[in-house]
Formats: sequence, structure tokens, C-alpha cells
Amino acid sequence: MTELRVVPTWRHGHERYYVLLPDGRNIAWYDREAGRVNVLKDARRQEVLRALAPYLTGPVTVGAPPVPTGAELARLALHPDDDLAPNRPGEALILALDRDPTPVRRLRTDQRRRELLAEQAVGDALDRMEPAGWRTLHSVPLPGGGRLHHLLIGPGGVFAFHALHATKHRVRVTDPQVTIGRTPPEPVLGRLRHAADRACLALTTEVHAVLAVVAATAIDIRGALRETRVLDDTDVPSLASLAGVCKPTDIETLYALARDRRTWLRT
Repeated sequence: MTELRVVPTWRHGHERYYVLLPDGRNIAWYDREAGRVNVLKDARRQEVLRALAPYLTGPVTVGAPPVPTGAELARLALHPDDDLAPNRPGEALILALDRDPTPVRRLRTDQRRRELLAEQAVGDALDRMEPAGWRTLHSVPLPGGGRLHHLLIGPGGVFAFHALHATKHRVRVTDPQVTIGRTPPEPVLGRLRHAADRACLALTTEVHAVLAVVAATAIDIRGALRETRVLDDTDVPSLASLAGVCKPTDIETLYALARDRRTWLRT
């Protein structure tokens, strides 16, 4: 009997155990979260299960890998340089800070670092919605140097997010202007809606604009808001309860389209 080797791996937060032949070829893998053992060589099923026995944590489904969907096939054909899915929250800022670090002797905190903290806080909240059927992309580049901080796709629709750092400040919203503390007002909502409109054009579906305000002492909304939600970052998870707009197949199709960098060139 040929000895099989089990190699554990982690990818995008998912734990998998690959079963390899002595020459390194893969003949099976165990997806612990899905509770499934995918076997490429059915004749060796029992050998595979014996090798995986110490790693199995409960009942499992055993069989050939499921037939990939259209969205999965599109993902497999996507060149890594064009795949936005690996982007971390604040990816563009992380790269900018790596290229041009904050001077050691600088007295004031680099604004980019505050913005990064905001994007990371909102991005982490969005990523935690995945078990409820939502998919998230971060730091989506737009032609001309702009970007979407986050794009959320799920049962309740598609949402374009802008994360606003406002720690220990009061935020006043008078559409389209947003004022943080005593700083001059800026047309943040107008720019956000424009970015959402560009996403709508790229994905050919309705995209809702959401301003997520991070760690403000208070949010003062004066007057009606036009086609925009303004949320405290602690309220972001409440969007997970929305449903009735996109089916699971629609979500995966939109996600596959949105993760392709080339999709955004049409905006």
C-alpha cells in the first residue's frame, strides 16, 4: 500500500487538508468547514479516509468534487493580477504607506493612518457577514485614481461603502456636505454617490451608497438624505438582516464580475 501524506493549509480563513501521493500529486482534500472530502481517485477512497481519520471532526460527505458553477469557472480563468478578491481592507493605503512611510520625527499623525484604521474597522465588520451569505471586496480601483473603500454584495443587494474616520469628533451631515468636528465641510456624499453610480454602470445592477462613520462621538443628520445611508460603524452588521433582492446564484455571479479588475475599466 502506498503511503499517503496529509498537508494542512489555510487560505482566506478556510482550513483544508490535502492528501498527497509520495510524488507530491494531490488525490483528495478535506474541507473542514464544509464537512466534505473530495476524492479525485475513487479507487483509493478508503486509503484517503484512513489517512484523514485523525483530522476529521464530524460527519463528512465523500465524493468527487462538485461541478464548478459559471462563477467559479470565471474565477479560475482570472489572472492573479486582475483578481481583487485578495485585497485587504485599506489595501491602497497600506501600499502607499509602504512606498512613502510617515517621517519618524513628524509631530502630527499621518492622515493616511487614520483613514486606514477606519477602512480596516469597516472592512472587518463586512467580512464577518460572510456566513450570512454576503461577499465583500476591498479597495476597488476606479479609473482616474479613485476607488471604492468596500463593495458589499449579498441577499439585500449591492452596497458601495466609504469609511470615514471621525474618532472623538462630532459629525454633522447636511447632504451632500459632511463636517467632522471643526474642519471645513466636504461634499463626501456627492462623491460617494458618484462612485456608487460608477459601480452601477460596471455591474449593470443597482448599487446603494453607504457612509460608515467610525468612532464618532455623535452623528448629526440635518435634513433628508438622497439615496444614501449614513451608519455608525457599529451599525454596519445590521445590513446582514436585509434580504429578498439577490439569490445565491446572483450573488456569486456579481461577485465574480466585481472581483475582475477589468470590469471597472468601463466606468
